[in-house]
Amino acid sequence: MKKSFFFAALFSIIPFFCLAQWQPAGDRIRTVWADQVDPDNVLGEYPRPLIERAEWKNLNGLWEYAITDLGQSVPERYDGQILVPFPVESSLSGVKKEVGETKNLWYYREFTVPPDWSGRNIILHFGAVDWETDVWVNDIKIGTHRGGYTPFCFDITPFLNPSGQQSLTVKVWDPTDQGPQPRGKQVKNPGSIWYTSVTGIWQTVWLEPVAPAHISHLKTVPDIDRSRVTVKASVTGKAYGDVIAVNVWSEDQVIASSRSSVAEPVEIFIENPELWCPESPHLYDMTVMLLRDGEIMDEINSYFAMRKISAKRDEQGIMRLQLNNRDIFHFGLLDQGWWPDGLYTAPTDEALKYDIQVTKDLGYNMIRKHVKVEPARWYAHCDRIGILVWQDMPNGDATPVWQRTEFFDGTELSRSPESEAIFRNEWKAVMDLLYSHPSVVVWVPFNEAWGQFKTAEITDWTKSYDPSRLVLPASGGNHLQAGDIMSLHNYPEPNMFLFDGQRVMVQGEYGGIGLALEGHLWEPDRNWGYIRFSSPEEVTRQYIEYANELKKMIRTGFSGAVYTQTTDVEIEVNGIMTYDRKVIKMDKEKLRDINMGISRFFEQNRQ
Repeated sequence: MKKSFFFAALFSIIPFFCLAQWQPAGDRIRTVWADQVDPDNVLGEYPRPLIERAEWKNLNGLWEYAITDLGQSVPERYDGQILVPFPVESSLSGVKKEVGETKNLWYYREFTVPPDWSGRNIILHFGAVDWETDVWVNDIKIGTHRGGYTPFCFDITPFLNPSGQQSLTVKVWDPTDQGPQPRGKQVKNPGSIWYTSVTGIWQTVWLEPVAPAHISHLKTVPDIDRSRVTVKASVTGKAYGDVIAVNVWSEDQVIASSRSSVAEPVEIFIENPELWCPESPHLYDMTVMLLRDGEIMDEINSYFAMRKISAKRDEQGIMRLQLNNRDIFHFGLLDQGWWPDGLYTAPTDEALKYDIQVTKDLGYNMIRKHVKVEPARWYAHCDRIGILVWQDMPNGDATPVWQRTEFFDGTELSRSPESEAIFRNEWKAVMDLLYSHPSVVVWVPFNEAWGQFKTAEITDWTKSYDPSRLVLPASGGNHLQAGDIMSLHNYPEPNMFLFDGQRVMVQGEYGGIGLALEGHLWEPDRNWGYIRFSSPEEVTRQYIEYANELKKMIRTGFSGAVYTQTTDVEIEVNGIMTYDRKVIKMDKEKLRDINMGISRFFEQNRQ
């Protein structure tokens, strides 16, 4: 009896011991936010700002994990603990192990449902899991999802025990660059512009109680020319006669209200609307209710902005980007969204916001989110800070990049039917996810020519699915006659070597000025940039020289430019900031002055 009691006591303290002993794995550089990661409260902010409810439960934290051979059943024993939602290859996961296409990654944890949620449906949400995910609740398989960049959920109500502990098991397979799926810059063998693999759960996992009839998605479309906003609510469990009611708030007062049948969009007139722009990113708060026989079945908090993105010829016949019917020069950074400690996952919400705020503070008005989709909170930060976003689709499948096509030769890749279907499904899911974020103004289906296929067809579909935004078909890729924007890539200096008078012309990538700073390097002895300098002063001078060249091209047709890049990433050292975000590698005041000067120059000299 004493012996049994000893082992029972020992096992009872193991979770607390493991919790106390969790720490980042490996010895590479980290951000300052790595020290703020609390296993008891990991990314504790509400994960879906556009559909916010008061009650939810965060399932982030320490889970059990195992890596098994592909095809094996649920493991009898687990390898240890992993900190969700950091990818298993990352330092902050506490694991830092590779998985690969011949293995499965398993997760397990137990949870309880709060007693006061009784009588409601329980929704299990995954922010994003890379790539193919199978889910079990209480040893019952409840669903599968394929896609590494968008959220998915399951109503787990029928599979829950009446009370007490519930179990959650997740299996992931991610072939990275050996599979048919979009993967961005992830490869098995990182180097140059290609980075470490990301496998498994990398965004927040959470529970939410809802009524059987509830709002599952919102789509808001502003129309500043008619002073109206249209709100379309998708409803699970709707019934004939249900009503959607919308109240619009500004400064704690309801300024507009409207209702419609659940089958119809709600149109709301906004008197003298305050328009959203980077200089004044005004947002209207909104409550949306689902009513049945006068009773509130569901109520959510959301927001929207009144803004318009378009293109128009100026007096010289040059196509220009417009925001709110005025010409604007989009000038920003290529933002990869990688972290030395969390890889795809920022250590904290403050860290997630930091890169956006630095970009704005340095005088840019735009970010090109490069072949990655961020958590919904990233876009909400852009909405509130006031940054225009060009959103890339994460390209890539198993075809080696050097076999995909030669740039600019007009030859498109022939994807397999499976690869094409996966791409189309996930691109639609990305657009659905981000449709109502006012900061997102340009869709970019393809980067350069890697993965580029059926360009005109994909571009036309993108434009028809969302006619409210502009489409850049292939930034720096094969320049086929499609879409609204033609984007040239040139390194290191900006250069307009082609011109299309039918579309807006932009420099989609340039720069890449490298500076390796000791003590802030992913690999001290292996670093790369398009050009290399040895001091911040040299980098600043070269940046200003390129910016002055860019000014000259504004007169001849450029309406936007993207400098490479926000931060160093792994062995790439051409960031404005070091990979650990501890150093801005140029003179900040000179950088801001020249950046703001480009916007002023555009206003004064575009005609």
